[in-house]
Amino acid sequence: MSVKVLIVDDQSLVRAGFRMILDAEPEIEVVGEASDGLEAVLAARQTEPDVILMDIRMPNVDGLEATRRLLDGRTDGLRVLILTTFDLDEYVYEALRAGASGFLLKDTPPEQLVDAIMIVSRGDALLSPSITRRVIEEFVRRPPASARRAPPELDELTAREREMLGLIAKGLSNAEIARTAFVSETTVKTHVAHILMKLRLRDRVQAVVYAYENGVAQAGDD
Repeated sequence: MSVKVLIVDDQSLVRAGFRMILDAEPEIEVVGEASDGLEAVLAARQTEPDVILMDIRMPNVDGLEATRRLLDGRTDGLRVLILTTFDLDEYVYEALRAGASGFLLKDTPPEQLVDAIMIVSRGDALLSPSITRRVIEEFVRRPPASARRAPPELDELTAREREMLGLIAKGLSNAEIARTAFVSETTVKTHVAHILMKLRLRDRVQAVVYAYENGVAQAGDD
């Protein structure tokens, strides 16, 4: 079964380039294109994609607002993969909070683009260490967690799950968490699945943001 992709970018040449790459992949079906965020929301309703390649800087409705509109309140498998020209785009943190599953540079090699789409379509997330650091740095500039009430669903986590959430927040992979916590990768995957379910989070990107915003992890943790 192929992965359905919607391409959203205000530059027609960029859209055509991505389409050419993706049309050559038997596992991927490009179901539509859009030139701004408003078109993206309408096209997503019509085509029901699995993954949306979303540019951030667009006229009318930008990619950040479009991501919010598309993902707010949704619990299905729709994933948004943000396209950016700069790896340190100022919208990184807000896009992750809005529900994006990761970031890709527009000059990413074709094979990496395809790999990224397949990764997020499976429910995994593209969260590089540099992006994790950006989340932490942004968190430092915001009010401390002590100024907010911890959400009640945090109490649903076991002590082991809270520990795992803290390790996820550091940007560790399942294999790295397994080595750190002295458990198998299968056990880690089970814990991660339980954490996402209990906290009603889309993927581990959301878990990182959640952990810092709610004091489970703190900037400067080793």
